[in-house]
Amino acid sequence: MSRPPIIAVDGPAAAGKGTLARRLAATLGLPYLDTGLLYRAVGRRVLDAGADPRDPAAAASAAQTLTAADTTRADLRGPDADRAASAVAAIPAVRAALLDFQRRFGAENGAVLDGRDIGTVVFPQADAKLFVTASPEVRARRRFLELQGRGQAAEYETVLAEIRARDEQDINRAVAPLKPAEDAKLLDTSELDAEAAFQAAMRLLGRG
Repeated sequence: MSRPPIIAVDGPAAAGKGTLARRLAATLGLPYLDTGLLYRAVGRRVLDAGADPRDPAAAASAAQTLTAADTTRADLRGPDADRAASAVAAIPAVRAALLDFQRRFGAENGAVLDGRDIGTVVFPQADAKLFVTASPEVRARRRFLELQGRGQAAEYETVLAEIRARDEQDINRAVAPLKPAEDAKLLDTSELDAEAAFQAAMRLLGRG
């Protein structure tokens, strides 16, 4: 290959795709981009302004003025940020504002990018595509333990309901719905820890 590869890692919330993508990038010597942070940062900026993340004008304005520093905020995780990110991601003007950034990032030096539409929209011609998933119950348990580890109060049933609501919103949105690319390799991590998921991903990429 004459240029560094682009690897798309897509999947629903708490499936383990971020942990996996970061390790793949480090192992393969490629830049890494968590594209979800872009949408989380936009959603957070809308909330900061006291606006509704479902408001196209407010969301588009936040996306068009987004800076790299916005993605380093400490409050981009949690239920409020999850819902805001999913809402702004359904707005065409937001996706258009962030699409060029993502494509430039990957085209310059190759990359491992994780998100929800990398293989279907951002880089449909990616050199490799993984769709990482797990059952809602497993993903809710992971998120619940993550929140507990941060010292945040959480109830498993509440987290599960939020996971299912986020899935419903992401799968059924009109713009770039969450779905595997036709040529993506499916990786179900329901019964896998981080190490086993990494080894399985390397095999799927033909590097294991």
